[in-house]
Amino acid sequence: MSDTTVPAPGPAPGPAVPDAAAPGSAVRVWSAMRALVLEHEDRRKEVADALGMSFFRVKALRHLLPGPLSMRDLTAGLATEKPYTTLVVDDLERRGHVVRSVSPDDRRSKIVTLTPEGEAAARQAERILARPPRSLLALPAGDLAALDEIMARLLAGDEHGDARGSG
Repeated sequence: MSDTTVPAPGPAPGPAVPDAAAPGSAVRVWSAMRALVLEHEDRRKEVADALGMSFFRVKALRHLLPGPLSMRDLTAGLATEKPYTTLVVDDLERRGHVVRSVSPDDRRSKIVTLTPEGEAAARQAERILARPPRSLLALPAGDLAALDEIMARLLAGDEHGDARGSG
C-alpha cells in the first residue's frame, strides 16, 4: 500500500488571477475595455450586414488591403486552417472581390489579390470599424488626451512584450 494520497478530481489549478473587484485592477480595466469594444460598440454585425457577408470574409479582405498575399500567408494572418481559407477565398472570388493567380516564384503557390470591388468593400469595412464609440466621443478633452497617452504607452509596451512604454 502506498502512503501517497490521490488528489480529488476537479479542474486543474490555473494561473493566479488578480481580484477583478480591486480598485485599479488590470483585470477590471481590461474587462471594461473588452466590453466597450466587443459588446457595447461591436461593429462586426454592422460591417457584415453592410457588406452582405460574414465578418470573417471581411477580415480576409482587410488583410489583403496592404497588398496581395499567398494563400499560406493569408491563412497565417487569419489564424485559421488552410481548407477554411480556401473556402473563404472561393466565396470571395465568386463575389468578384478577389482573384487568385499562380505565384511567379513558386507555381505550387497561389497569390490572392483584391479586385477594385474587393478593395472598396474592405475600405467600407475600415470606415465603419474606425468610427469611435459614442461614449469615447463624449469624453471631456482632458480625459480623452489622458486616455490617448495611456493607450500609446500600452501599445508601445506591447511592441516590446511588456507595458513599460516610454514614460
